[in-house]
Amino acid sequence: MDILYLMILCSASLAAVFLIIFIVNAKKGQFEDDESPAVRILFDSGEIKEKKNNGNKKDEEKKEENNKIEEKSE
Repeated sequence: MDILYLMILCSASLAAVFLIIFIVNAKKGQFEDDESPAVRILFDSGEIKEKKNNGNKKDEEKKEENNKIEEKSE
């Protein structure tokens, strides 16, 4: 019977810890933006990479070479 009291105490403590963590993250704004991740998957991954590079010349040259190779193969 003593183990039952110990288990109840441990589970209640663990639940309280998770509740505190949830409240802290909710106040920090962790759960504010639910729509962006769902919409982000619809974009082409190449578009996202282009935005990250912002004018990196080496990457642009590689893309041009890849485009030329693709045009030749068609």
